[in-house]
Amino acid sequence: MGKPLPVIVGFGGYNAAGRSSSFQSFRRMILESLTEAEQEKTLAGLGCLMGLVKRNGDQYSNFEGKSLTAKEVARCYRTAILDGTMVRKIELFNPDKVVEHKKVEISSQNDDEITFALQKKDLPNHLPDGWIVDELLDGKVQVRTKNTSGFLVESYHELVSKAAGQLPTGFKPAHHYNSRFHPRGLQMAILGASDALHSTGLDWKEILDNVRPDEVGVYSSSALSQITEEGFGGLLQSRLRGNRTTAKQLPLGLNTMPADFINAYVLGSVGHTEATTGACATFLYVLQAAVRDIRSGRRRVAIVGNAEAGVTPEISEGFANMGALASDDTLCKLDGANVPNHRFASRPFAENCGFVLSESTQYLVLMDDELAIELGADVFGAVPEVFINADGIKKSVSAPGIGNYISFSKAVAAATRIVGETSVRNHSFVHAHGSSTPANRRTESELIDRIARTFDLFDWPVTATKSFVGHSLSAASGDQLISALGTFRYHIIPGIKTIKEVAPDVFQERAIFPLQDVDVNDRQMHVAFINSKGFGGNNATAVVLSPIRLNSMLRSRHKEKFDRYLLLRERTRCKAEAYSIRADFAELDVIYRFGEPLIDEKEISLTPEGVCIPGFSKDVLFDAINPWEDM
Repeated sequence: MGKPLPVIVGFGGYNAAGRSSSFQSFRRMILESLTEAEQEKTLAGLGCLMGLVKRNGDQYSNFEGKSLTAKEVARCYRTAILDGTMVRKIELFNPDKVVEHKKVEISSQNDDEITFALQKKDLPNHLPDGWIVDELLDGKVQVRTKNTSGFLVESYHELVSKAAGQLPTGFKPAHHYNSRFHPRGLQMAILGASDALHSTGLDWKEILDNVRPDEVGVYSSSALSQITEEGFGGLLQSRLRGNRTTAKQLPLGLNTMPADFINAYVLGSVGHTEATTGACATFLYVLQAAVRDIRSGRRRVAIVGNAEAGVTPEISEGFANMGALASDDTLCKLDGANVPNHRFASRPFAENCGFVLSESTQYLVLMDDELAIELGADVFGAVPEVFINADGIKKSVSAPGIGNYISFSKAVAAATRIVGETSVRNHSFVHAHGSSTPANRRTESELIDRIARTFDLFDWPVTATKSFVGHSLSAASGDQLISALGTFRYHIIPGIKTIKEVAPDVFQERAIFPLQDVDVNDRQMHVAFINSKGFGGNNATAVVLSPIRLNSMLRSRHKEKFDRYLLLRERTRCKAEAYSIRADFAELDVIYRFGEPLIDEKEISLTPEGVCIPGFSKDVLFDAINPWEDM
């Protein structure tokens, strides 16, 4: 039968377009191309997620108690839902008035003393040289000094770039479980992984009962750690702002924490854990690790993904100082306008000026194909290969290089080998990195053009998810891959709808960069190429096969079991649909297993053959064969 094939049996998460499972976020991106009923379903589900309406039996109600149908929700709240999703002006904080501290020095004139009063408890632990302190009433002191004194005075500044892809307005991850001071990125990891697990339509215990504990793996991370107040942001800033650090800020700030939280609080897993990062290509890095382990037989189940809450003043300012972000001033210059159009700030392959920062959490549930057949898992696609290559010697850490030529061409060659030239030539499309920078539009379009020439491809459709949801850093390729699964389901390739025309320096002879959604019902897609280019030379390209193509492969690989599989799959789909209905009412069933009984280490049984762990139906078994033994 050959090597195990890693198949996607569930997916979930949240980004600026909404919830990933049941394709809600994808439907938001192609909203105008959907039927009226699908539009109403999408808008009503987003309305619940955003807290505009709530469940009332099988219908909805607003917060005045009026009962509404999905059609009425769509009509009444359409503008608010559209305005509160996708790329828009930053809402998580006020980008026009970001708090800062200005350093000022105060000195005396004519040798006069500087005198000021403050609470005694506010005196620094070590008095500056030249300070004379006199006791006053009511716990106050007077300070006299002739020395120059430095002070930090609270002030404000504007962000250079005020557009961002944020979770839908009103959707607060912390409100859906007992978040216990978790940083936003870890809240998103809990919700994203839960959504992915529920989307499978399979009970997690049923999955665990069919595999050994160490055949489960979690592959997850965040590229920029947790920079919000509850993580590294608070750890690094607290003392400078006159506050105290907490015992949680350091451990919760680590970039491994998304994997650790999923293991400890979602799965209760004792299996493999891996937190690889590769800048903006991080999702494909963790995906490659999972695919590698499933193909080798080491893992049979993998939870793969990232959570990144990168819309913070510090991260925005850091990228802006590199000249990487689309600034308000430059957007105005491009448009000849006085007011920046934040909604259309991300403009891949057009006249553009930088990328748009965003936040996202995206997770996949992968299995080997044999286990999927045994359990009756629904399959949404397969990931047979992910390729990663560096750039070699670079002049600038942020500049693109040659590594992507290797990863992308290897991906196309692999797809040709797996599904044949005809499928690649006539039924494949590209999810470009499409970061919305001038350098990216030239270099990535040239890359696509040269690869198309090499493999004799014409009219190769290219789309760019960042036009809708911005650049979510470690989760960016996850946004792309989830969108690709949507194309497989709805047979629509999203157009790059934030641009009016493709820039003249973009290579277009072999590729098509559609400005509107493209109906591919007559040319159904079999393969998607997910491409990513990260700072530092982190290039990655994944091959994703469609369910149509995959089902024919599974029928061929599992002839005797396939009819039974189809029967089991109907049960799975019914359970997944039941979750989808609840999730559309914002009943997210978040899995958070804090406080459950721990495994007693004394009850673990160790033998020369393996480890027996209480609560797990199968044992961990040691390898009995020496792979390096002389033949």
